[in-house]
Amino acid sequence: MGTSGREVENKGIVNLNGQAINTRDRLLLEQTMAPNLIRHCQATPEVQVRCLDDFWNFLQSDWATFPDAKIVPQQLVAEGDRVAVFARYEGTQLGPMGPFPPSGKRLSLDFAAFSRIEGGKIAEMWVTWDNMAALSQLGHFPPAEPPAG
Repeated sequence: MGTSGREVENKGIVNLNGQAINTRDRLLLEQTMAPNLIRHCQATPEVQVRCLDDFWNFLQSDWATFPDAKIVPQQLVAEGDRVAVFARYEGTQLGPMGPFPPSGKRLSLDFAAFSRIEGGKIAEMWVTWDNMAALSQLGHFPPAEPPAG
């Protein structure tokens, strides 16, 4: 079974979106994401993304923690209006991450994202990754023993 022209276009939209994130290009992001974008992510339940501005603010916060962050796509699969991406997130933790102080350590973490394309833009996305693997790589897990005393 082959990939339709629409599915090829949708994969292109998701690829271009990754480029927009990697280059911190707000205009390109606007070309690839709907203004009423919704993001679902169990790994960051405190982050509510219900529009493009929310997503941009989330990215800016992430870049403050990982200034050299990059997304490296590994596989893209499209079916209908959905595109699945298996990718690697890479970056050095130079800023705080929630309760965790900057570690100066490099993170290389696999993640998966599913996007629903509507009207040529990402309208909804579901993202997942392993927080424990991330915390372990950054030296935050297992937690340090509290000082005796």
